Amino acid sequence: MTTDTDIELSGAFQARDGNGRTLDVKAIRIFDEGYGIIDVYVDFKTQLDPGAYKDTVLTGQIVERLRTLGYHGPDFGPSDPGLQESKTIVLEAPEEFAAFAKSRGWKNLAEEFDE
Repeated sequence: MTTDTDIELSGAFQARDGNGRTLDVKAIRIFDEGYGIIDVYVDFKTQLDPGAYKDTVLTGQIVERLRTLGYHGPDFGPSDPGLQESKTIVLEAPEEFAAFAKSRGWKNLAEEFDE
């Protein structure tokens, strides 16, 4: 479900979950602008098990993928349970992620108020 307000950070790759299953990731994306905290959307080809966004093995591999693309910083945490979907998990990036996101075209709308 990519729109013209998305920035794709990674295309397709494979990741393993905590049960050892290989999952096909379609893309990792963020919205092109926001205020401070960035939600990272990870789209999968098939339906996920309930609670997949809390699987630390899976989320660790997603963060490692981002690190190979230039992100330097701590691991991500799960985002709001209400944002999770059957084929998409949403992770909350730490503040350190903003520099990487900016390098990919993200705009921090909160900076307009930093004066």
